[in-house]
Amino acid sequence: MRKSYEKIKQPARKRLVRRKLSIRSKIEGSSECPRLSVYKSNKHLSVQVIDDSASNTLFSMHTFGKKAVAGTACNVPGAKIMGEQVAQELKNRKIGQVLFDRNGLRYTGVLASLADSIRKNGVNV
Repeated sequence: MRKSYEKIKQPARKRLVRRKLSIRSKIEGSSECPRLSVYKSNKHLSVQVIDDSASNTLFSMHTFGKKAVAGTACNVPGAKIMGEQVAQELKNRKIGQVLFDRNGLRYTGVLASLADSIRKNGVNV
């Protein structure tokens, strides 16, 4: 998983990759407690629930594509709706706890509202 971030030319991107690798080295999901990885761009939000011990993605949800969650966008209200859907899917799979992987992004705004929404719907994050 280690990528060389010394070759990255943009300073902001270099800091992001360094933070991402630092966070990722401390988090490892299992079948009982999978990793919830969040990717955020300016327009879209993507959530994956990953079992690292089996190298398997359990499920994913996006704000784009054919299987997009209805009424979501990359903003705080859209993240709340997506958090409810993720928590519902986790409950259906009988998963009560996940590890939150913020992918080097700051825990504010959209990411915080997503995590809070998942917590409010009964899943430990």
